[in-house]
Amino acid sequence: MHSSAVLLIEFGSIILGLGLLGRFAARFQFSPIPLYLLAGLAFGEGGLLPLGASEEFVATGAEIGVILLLLMLGLEYSASDLVSNLKAHYPSGLVDGALNALPGAAAALLLGWGPVAAVVLAGVTWISSSGVIAKVLGDLGRVGNRETPVILSVLVLEDLAMAVYLPIVTALVAGAGLAAGSLTLAVALGVAGLVLFAALRYGRVISRFVSSDDPEKLLLVVLGLTILVAGVAQQLQVSAAVGAFLVGIALSGEVAEGAHTLLSPLRDLFAAVFFVFFGLHTDPASIPPVLLPALALAVVTAGTKIATGYWAARRAGISAKGRWRTGGALVARGEFSIVIAGLAVTAGIEPSLGPLATAYVLLLVVLGPLTARYTEPVATWWTRRRTPGTGTGAGTSTGPGTGPGTETGTVAGTGTVATAGAPEQLPDVRRQTPVSD
Repeated sequence: MHSSAVLLIEFGSIILGLGLLGRFAARFQFSPIPLYLLAGLAFGEGGLLPLGASEEFVATGAEIGVILLLLMLGLEYSASDLVSNLKAHYPSGLVDGALNALPGAAAALLLGWGPVAAVVLAGVTWISSSGVIAKVLGDLGRVGNRETPVILSVLVLEDLAMAVYLPIVTALVAGAGLAAGSLTLAVALGVAGLVLFAALRYGRVISRFVSSDDPEKLLLVVLGLTILVAGVAQQLQVSAAVGAFLVGIALSGEVAEGAHTLLSPLRDLFAAVFFVFFGLHTDPASIPPVLLPALALAVVTAGTKIATGYWAARRAGISAKGRWRTGGALVARGEFSIVIAGLAVTAGIEPSLGPLATAYVLLLVVLGPLTARYTEPVATWWTRRRTPGTGTGAGTSTGPGTGPGTETGTVAGTGTVATAGAPEQLPDVRRQTPVSD
């Protein structure tokens, strides 16, 4: 009875503390992720007040948090969205992976961590934070900008790549050999392909089966189905997160919208618990020794993300200013970098990887909103300084249907005119843009 009371007191204190931290972050309009990580550091190993009774309960909540993060990610897309984006924007995805995964892999090898840690750190530096970026775009009033569909397309390709990458990492950190790892990847690709095919051909049938006018029944069916599939996927060594992602893709229409509305508060709650759990397993004393490598990696990969966005926007015919805004918006890393690092930390791959990932995410989740806001003005100022006498329209080019020096045009495939700073209709890249982590 006493231990049960202590568990309730500890877990209640964690939830209350997270709520207060979230309110503080919202007041100053920045992501609460760094605060959640710092809270975990404060109450974990070597922290100010280590937890005891509630740690196992928090671990279960953290696992549910990862599952809900990937489920909600899948609900953002339809299968047709994923296929069309893959066909249209795969070069941008390849450039994104090459420029941003390689620095992480190289850093791990230079630090002497070995090939498995290199694959993990490559993922940490590769994947941008969809939640942080979406919130920043909304805060800056850029939802209707011409470059926003390019940003979303890069994020879609990263999320789709997770379905292939996560099973690879899961097999590697589990110590699976080449044959077992290849089998795991083949199963993951086969299941992903089957789900995409079923969603394209029978998406309405699946959604009707899950659909319910009663929110309670819809919540129970979707949540139960997701956790069941995630458990089966984990049993097959495919990754519970990938299973949840595929369930989200399979649902469409009103069911997806209703599930998104019902599950968003649960996602936010358990995702916050996940960040705390990651911090609990990181000793604050282990961060200073890796702070310099984390800072160097943050600077390098901030630059490579800006280059990625600039290249992708240029390929889409966006003006020079829009290219810089695209690159600056993609810098933030967050939830999925921690998810990937968490796999290695749980498996005990490299003791310093968790602290480095924590410091790296803390740096870029703070730096990301700043680069989103100031990359374009700084680039414009630098261009004008390098070319004296240039007019206000210099350094820009226009997409189809635009006049010189403007930021307006027709977004390809929609027939909708989008003006910079005006929240106009966007192409159906996502069912809806997430606004929180």
